[in-house]
Amino acid sequence: MNTVLLIALVPLVSIELILKLVCFLDWRKREVFRGLDRWVWLIVFLLVNLIGPIVYLAYGRSEHGNN
Repeated sequence: MNTVLLIALVPLVSIELILKLVCFLDWRKREVFRGLDRWVWLIVFLLVNLIGPIVYLAYGRSEHGNN
């Protein structure tokens, strides 16, 4: 594998894994979600790469849910 490609992929993969972990920890403690059902949000941020966690954090968390 090309070293330059590997150097570019490592930060992207790290950011994605961190975002998914943050989303999962938040998802686990919340009871109220905006727009979609609880389990659908889990599928969205786990299976939709990079954009799924960002959409969940920006839109999916309820304003009046558990902090």
